[in-house]
This record gives sequence, C-alpha cells and structure tokens, in this order.
Amino acid sequence: MAVYDLEEQEQIDALKAWWRQYGTLVIAGAFALALAAAAFTGWRYWQQTRSIAAAELYLQLRQAEAANDPKRVREVGKIIAERYGSTVYGALGGLAAARAAAVTGDRGGARDHLRAVIAATKMPELRDVARLRLAGVLLDDKFYAEALKTLEEKPVESMESLYAGMKGDILAAEGRRAEARAQYQLALDKANPASPGRQLTQLKLDALGDAK
Repeated sequence: MAVYDLEEQEQIDALKAWWRQYGTLVIAGAFALALAAAAFTGWRYWQQTRSIAAAELYLQLRQAEAANDPKRVREVGKIIAERYGSTVYGALGGLAAARAAAVTGDRGGARDHLRAVIAATKMPELRDVARLRLAGVLLDDKFYAEALKTLEEKPVESMESLYAGMKGDILAAEGRRAEARAQYQLALDKANPASPGRQLTQLKLDALGDAK
C-alpha cells in the first residue's frame, strides 16, 4: 500500500506543479471560450431580432402595395433599405420603393433606390435584378450610355438572357441595329425554351430585319 500511496503522492505533486505552470493559461482559455460562446449567442439573438423587425416592416410594405398606396410603399421601403440594406428584406424593400417611385413619376428617386440596392445587397441575384431595372429606367430616360454601362458586369446565369435582351433594347433605341440584333439573338440562345419572353424577343429580332 505504501508503494501505491507514494505513486499517488507523486502524481498529486506532478499535478500541482503542472497547475502552477499552466493553471493561469487554462483559466484564461476557459474564460475566452465562455466569452466567445456568449458573444455568439448574443450575435444570433441580434440577427434574429433584426430579421423579425425587417420581416414586420416588409409585411407593412406588402400591405401598402395591396392597398395601392405608393407613397406608403416608398416610406416603408426606404426605412427597410436604410436599416437592413444588406439583408434580403432590404433589397426587396429597395426594389419595391423604386417601383413605387417610378409609378408616381419620380424617376430620379427610382434610380436612387435601385443604386442603393446595388451598393448594399450581398445577394448576386437581387443585385442583378436591380441592375436590370436601373438599366430599364435609364433607357426610358434616354441615358443610353449609362444604361449599357449598368449592364457591363456579367450577371448570374439565370439573368443572362434578360441582360442580353435589355442591351438589345438600348442598342436598338440608339439606332445600332446590327449590335441590337446580335444581342437579341444572344437573348434567344440563352433563354429557357419555355420562357414566355422568347416570343417577344423574336418579334424584336424580326423587326430589325437584316440589320447593317
């Protein structure tokens, strides 16, 4: 038994020595882990709270759209975009605000809303939608060069046909018929065979004839 007592005492002494050397580091590490866990929990709670608040505002926006109240749509959409611009609700709110601005004749406001979405959103699909709509507004305002510049960056694959079609519209409006024809053909090549927009694009292409 004395041997076992001696071994146990040696183990205890070794443990005490190890603790004197590394105990502070162990406590600091445990404290850091506890802080990290608390921070992560707090971050998740903050994110969830933001998402709920943004969703509630977006519901108000949808209700305003259903009530055909573009002024209210713009007000709520602006709040969502300013507070939650990088979220999906921020992008959708900005797009809705731009649409309401265009409906009420504030085309400059529509452009501003769309540019804000492009700058803030982290979602490529929504950013590309905003670019496409901005190009459309610029086309209507006859800012052809700026409209084409807006579409310079390659979009996500699902938007390639729409981008080509919009470029065709801009080029056709400028009288650049051969280039417009090439873009309309690209739009058809990229389009889903079942896309309802194919027929309209084909009509635009046919209307150009053998463009020179």
